[in-house]
Amino acid sequence: MAAAPGSGSASAPRLHLFLLFLLLWTPAGVRAVPDEDLSHRNKEPPAPAQQLQPQPVAVQGPEPARAEDPYGVAVGGTVGHCLCTGLAVIGGRMIAQKISVRTVTIIGGIVFLAFAFSALFISPDSGF
Repeated sequence: MAAAPGSGSASAPRLHLFLLFLLLWTPAGVRAVPDEDLSHRNKEPPAPAQQLQPQPVAVQGPEPARAEDPYGVAVGGTVGHCLCTGLAVIGGRMIAQKISVRTVTIIGGIVFLAFAFSALFISPDSGF
């Protein structure tokens, strides 16, 4: 019995590419950690610098043990590196099935030239 069109291994790479796209794509307006609170309603305007008074800092205990745990840092770094490398290998293989080596080389050259061109206009002290 033949498989139905659109099911099976033919649609699996498309699904993988779509999921990889969703994983890597973030809109320009979305940040992992926003610089400021974005809810501007019901807030007073910020006070001028002359009116700001220093607030007392609450005394806290010592740092948690996890911040000083070299084994946790080593294991976490190793696991994270393995996950990232595995995703890169799988994603690279999926992309290699769809795009020729020549196309990848051309795109890489264009990106290289774009960064080289941008280096002419963006100074190292600009904060980017």
